[in-house]
Amino acid sequence: MLIVIQIILVLAVVLVAMILMRGGSNARHLAIRRIMLMVFTFVAALSIFFPQMLTTVAGWFGIGRGTDLVLYGVVVWLLIFMATTYQRFRQTEISLTKLSRRIAIDETPRVWEKTDGK
Repeated sequence: MLIVIQIILVLAVVLVAMILMRGGSNARHLAIRRIMLMVFTFVAALSIFFPQMLTTVAGWFGIGRGTDLVLYGVVVWLLIFMATTYQRFRQTEISLTKLSRRIAIDETPRVWEKTDGK
């Protein structure tokens, strides 16, 4: 039964990695993101099949259990995700403000232009 759960977990990790690989920004950012996702997928699959290896790695960092290492990693990942999402949101907000200003300027009536008798 354990092998079935392990296979389901590995398939879930691969599926999430494939979903996260879609989309993107510039080519360099996309390449780095894909490489990191492939490393994550490989390490996640190894930790599912060999959980004692994760505990050994946690011991190298002075952490008692492998699950604690995963928790700390998730917290760090969450903070990075929040920071990058905020930066993207801020950039989008700035772009939207510039676009709104440009549209407002372009659509204002000009008094020096002739109108069609209106």
